[in-house]
Amino acid sequence: MLEIAALLAAATLFGGMVSFSALFAPLVFLKLPAETAGRFIRAVFPWYYLFVIVAGAGAALLAAALAPRAAALLALVAAGGLVARQILMPAINRARDADLAGDARAGSRFAVLHRGSVVLNVAQMIAVAVALVVFAR
Repeated sequence: MLEIAALLAAATLFGGMVSFSALFAPLVFLKLPAETAGRFIRAVFPWYYLFVIVAGAGAALLAAALAPRAAALLALVAAGGLVARQILMPAINRARDADLAGDARAGSRFAVLHRGSVVLNVAQMIAVAVALVVFAR
């Protein structure tokens, strides 16, 4: 029963991350005006990262006794979510606000930080996929 719970928790994390990144976020920018989309995504991201933190930590705890390597990957994903939510996202928001206020250097800072958040998110999704494969063996 613990094995099924751990696998479902990791699969839920993976599915949530993929659906948010590949479907939800792009659709927001396709269907809403840019200013509205930006405000909406800014409001949603803390919840997304909270989901990654809680689901990642929960999956790691459930998998710890059964698949320690998978659990370690899932714990790293949760930790990455915490860093993204508490450090990276506020820095991205500050850079974007400064860019919109006319700070010429802030635009490039925003681009670098945003690219970093995308790379982190993709790395987290890969880590969860690897954890699922390790756990399923």
